Amino acid sequence: MVHDEDQAAIDRFLDALWSERGLGRHTLAAYGSDLRVFSVWLRHRGGRLERASRVDVLGYLAERVEQGARPRSTARMLSSFRRYYRWLVREGRLKNDPTANVDSPRLGRPLPHALTEEQVERLLAAPDVDAPLGLRDRAMLELMYAAGLRVSELVELQLQALNLRQGVVRTIGKGSKERLVPMGEEAMDWIERYLGEARPGLARGGKSEHVFLTARGAGMTRQAFWYRVKAHALEAGIHQPLSPHSLRHSFATHLLNHGADLRVVQLLLGHSDLSTTQIYTHVARQRLQDLHARHHPRG
Repeated sequence: MVHDEDQAAIDRFLDALWSERGLGRHTLAAYGSDLRVFSVWLRHRGGRLERASRVDVLGYLAERVEQGARPRSTARMLSSFRRYYRWLVREGRLKNDPTANVDSPRLGRPLPHALTEEQVERLLAAPDVDAPLGLRDRAMLELMYAAGLRVSELVELQLQALNLRQGVVRTIGKGSKERLVPMGEEAMDWIERYLGEARPGLARGGKSEHVFLTARGAGMTRQAFWYRVKAHALEAGIHQPLSPHSLRHSFATHLLNHGADLRVVQLLLGHSDLSTTQIYTHVARQRLQDLHARHHPRG
């Protein structure tokens, strides 16, 4: 059972996080859960959260690892403890942070799922373009792959952000950063066809500024688009795991496979840090290794 004083301190900490940073309910619940479990562990050993030492933190994390906790789970717990103890130090209730010299576990960065170029072609061709919703889906898929947009950027796209004369799309990415991305002729052709043939009927006389509309004339949602992507993938005979960003990942990987400069891909994706883009070099390198192993006489 959590010590009463520990619980009161945890509640104050979570209130402070909510007011200062506006964190989500699930994030706050995770912080609270991690701290309460640690508090119970300490209490069984005659300790308290505010009296915990570096040895206590290391001992608790080591025990969790021995019980089967994964590196990502351990890293999350340590992150919860760090925030809590830094808050205690900032509030003047603690002089030294017991997590200050505790290293986070090394996490293997998951490689993004990228489709092959042949799979992308099959996915793009899956929607029934003779139907308004199918034509809309084809335009969305073509634009996402041609410009490497995030799903949120795609569904929130406004009409004024399209410049079909210059062949670019203006999008607002993470951190409210604006970027201009070329669309390519194929995507432009499908968008023009969608705007001329399908969107007027979907709009139902409404005044929505969203480019891509549902059958009710409202803007598309991330969830609705993701369901459509999964359905089209099945129609295309693609059964490998997909994420909502699979076309964005494929866009980056295929550019690098065809010799694009990493910094150009960084600009197109809207990454603020080149290290975020570098993960795609691993995907491209793996593809080259697979081709070498399959086709080289001594592969």
